[in-house]
Amino acid sequence: MSQIQRTGERLMALGIELPEPPKPVASYVPSVIIGNLCFTSGQLPLKDGVLVAQGAVGDTVSVEDAVAAARQSILNCISVAAAAAGSVDRIKRVVKVLGFVQSDDTFHQQPQVINGASDLLQEIFGDMGRHARSAVGTNALPLDAAVEIECIFELTE
Repeated sequence: MSQIQRTGERLMALGIELPEPPKPVASYVPSVIIGNLCFTSGQLPLKDGVLVAQGAVGDTVSVEDAVAAARQSILNCISVAAAAAGSVDRIKRVVKVLGFVQSDDTFHQQPQVINGASDLLQEIFGDMGRHARSAVGTNALPLDAAVEIECIFELTE
């Protein structure tokens, strides 16, 4: 992606429409801006208020469905950050992604699941979408979500 091409234009070219920022499901704010960094709260794979994948990956959720959930969660992160920043075009780069995968005891492909988010970020932001990352397996997530992702974005001034 050209550095000149704006994020909103890139999303349109990819045929991606950002969802409305999801409402918090507990006592927290969706994001906080400190200086030129935007920290998002963990985002579940909610689409139109409904989880796109529920349950443990490796048990009731397939890897493919979990990857799709990771993509939805990262779109929600972008949406929350854009709302806080005032425009998606203020998102300059992706700094860090932390992905949680509700996992069956024998499931060990958390990195492949969170690749759904990482790959989409690189499609949208090009080289500025490359980021530091952690992919963590856990026994449970809020609302029985299969995936939860939080992100740190650098914003333009």
